[in-house]
Amino acid sequence: MDKICDVVGCEGVSFQTVPADLAKKVFSLKDNKTKVHLCKAHYKEYKKNTKKERENNKLDW
Repeated sequence: MDKICDVVGCEGVSFQTVPADLAKKVFSLKDNKTKVHLCKAHYKEYKKNTKKERENNKLDW
């Protein structure tokens, strides 16, 4: 059974799992989890909208 995208109103098949804290800044999500599933279209949008934050997180390592 395929996982479904966790963005409200989307029924796409899950493409990638991402941290929920960053995804919440871009989308409204169905559930309150630590990781969320995103379809390919929402994953692309997520990457575009969280690029700076993800780069900053890498620098903190």
